[in-house]
Amino acid sequence: MESRKLNLLKQLAVGIAAQFGSKCEVVIHEVNSSRPDHSIVFIENGHVSGRKVGDGASQVVLDQLADQARQPKDHLCYLTRTSSGRILKSSSLYIRNRSGVVTGIFSINYDVTDLMLLHSQITEMVEPRDKAEKEPEKLININDVLNELIDQSVALVGKPVALMNKEEKIRAISFLNKSGAFLVTKSSDKVAQYFGISKYTLYSYLDSNKQQEEKK
Repeated sequence: MESRKLNLLKQLAVGIAAQFGSKCEVVIHEVNSSRPDHSIVFIENGHVSGRKVGDGASQVVLDQLADQARQPKDHLCYLTRTSSGRILKSSSLYIRNRSGVVTGIFSINYDVTDLMLLHSQITEMVEPRDKAEKEPEKLININDVLNELIDQSVALVGKPVALMNKEEKIRAISFLNKSGAFLVTKSSDKVAQYFGISKYTLYSYLDSNKQQEEKK
């Protein structure tokens, strides 16, 4: 990437991070096929995703760049999740040279985890008192069923996984069990990883819920 263009992007990154505060991470990637795992050349508020200069791009960005002939378009306002379970609202802008080849990526990642929790609390406050609790409907599209059911289990609890306590995780996993999520091949591995627990803990949660159901 041209040094003049890179300096301008750095100036913009500092300004955006200052404007929106410590929850706003701004990252500049230099696209170089010889070092795809070390693309970050500048980052502000790296604590948001836990990355630093010399680290690589997210999988979402790498997938977009997998085929240069496809001419990836700017990817705006999508959600990502950090390894610690924080939810980020992200936008990735592709920087091109005069030939139209992507030479850099300008990414903005804003931590919306607390805002999602606040939204859930506000919604609970304004809903009618006698409104019956309704679980999300089950999906029948087998191709994406596990991912969709996991999203529904999080929506049922009403807060991101990073903020869930043990009881809330048991409630979410119970929903997955009742919805048939564990009929999907290797679903237990994915569910355990998503909720940040071991497979042993996952099975103990399922047993605990089963015992509670038998007592009713």
